[in-house]
Amino acid sequence: MKKAMIEIDRLVKNFGDFIAVSDLSFAVESGEVMGFLGPNGAGKSTTMKMITGFLRPTSGTARICGLDICTAPLAAQAKLGYLPEGAPAWPDMTPRAFLQFITRIRGLDKAAARAAESRAIGMTELHGVLDQPIDTLSKGFRRRVGLAQAIVHDPDVLIMDEPTDGLDPNQKFQVRQAIEEMAQKKAIIISTHILEEVDAICDRALIIDRGAIVAEGTPGQLAARSRYYGAVTVTLDSSLADAALAALAGLDDVRLEHDRRGDETQISVFAEKDGAPEALLAATRQALGQADIAPRAVALETGRLDDVFGALTGKPRGSQTKDKVAEKAAEKAVEKAGEKSEAAAL
Repeated sequence: MKKAMIEIDRLVKNFGDFIAVSDLSFAVESGEVMGFLGPNGAGKSTTMKMITGFLRPTSGTARICGLDICTAPLAAQAKLGYLPEGAPAWPDMTPRAFLQFITRIRGLDKAAARAAESRAIGMTELHGVLDQPIDTLSKGFRRRVGLAQAIVHDPDVLIMDEPTDGLDPNQKFQVRQAIEEMAQKKAIIISTHILEEVDAICDRALIIDRGAIVAEGTPGQLAARSRYYGAVTVTLDSSLADAALAALAGLDDVRLEHDRRGDETQISVFAEKDGAPEALLAATRQALGQADIAPRAVALETGRLDDVFGALTGKPRGSQTKDKVAEKAAEKAVEKAGEKSEAAAL
C-alpha cells in the first residue's frame, strides 16, 4: 500500500468575514499527480500557500511526509518544492545565480549543488539564458526558472501553481514530460486551468468552488459525469448540416444539438432513453449513410471535463471576480501584517 506524502486535514482560511477555504481534506500518495481545479477565486492558491507554510491556516493543518506544516514548518518545507503563482524571483539575479542561491539555502554542499543545478537546468532547458537578468526574460522562461528552483533539490513533494502558464506548445509538452518522469517517485499537486493538462498528466483531479470540494476522481470518472457521456458527435461541412439534421431527426428517441462555426458544424446526438451507446453510434452512421452524407468524423463521446467543470462551478462572472478581488485584498492585508515569509515560499 502506498503511503500518503501529502495529507490535508480540515484546512480552513478566513480573511475577516470572507471564507477563502472551507474544511478541505484530501491526501496525495507517492507516485500520484493530482490536478487541483477551480474557477478564479475558488481558493486554489490560498490552499497551496497553506500547504507549503507560506500562509498560516485559520484552523486545520497539512502534513508533508508526516511532518506538520504548522508545528514543524522548516522540516516539512525541506521535503517539498513549491512553484508559486507568478513564479516570483529576484529580477536582478540571473537564473544561474538564483539557482546557486536556492541550493545554498537548501543546505546542499558544493558537489551536490553543482549536480542539482545541472539537473534542474537540463530539465527546464535554461542553458541559453543562464546569465541574463531574470527581469529581461520572457514569461515562459521566467516560469521555467521558477520550476527549476522548485525541483533543484529533488524534493519528495511538489506543489505547483500553473506550471505551464506562459509556455508555448512545445515547452508545455517538455514540462509535462518532466512532470511525468518526476511523478514516479514523488507526490505532486498541480493547480491548472488547462483541462487538457489534467487528462495528459494527472492520475486524479479535485475540483473546488468557493473554498469547498465539489468533485473528486480520475479524469475519466469526472468526464463520465458530463452530459455528453455516451452521446455521438458528428463533424461535417456546414453545407451538409441541414441535410444531416433532417436525417438524424428521423431516429427514434434522440435529441439533437448543433454548433455551426464557419465551414464546419458539429452535431451532438443524445439518447433520450437508456441504451447502449454503441447502438446510438451505429444508428447515427446508418442514418447518415442512407442520406448519402459523408461526415468528416463520427465519434462516441467519453465525456467532456470542461462540461463537468462548468456545471459544478458555474456562477456569474461578476461573482467570481468579486471573490478573487476579496481574496487578493485580504492576502495583501495579511502580508502587511507580517504573516507571510519569503523563506517559507522557497
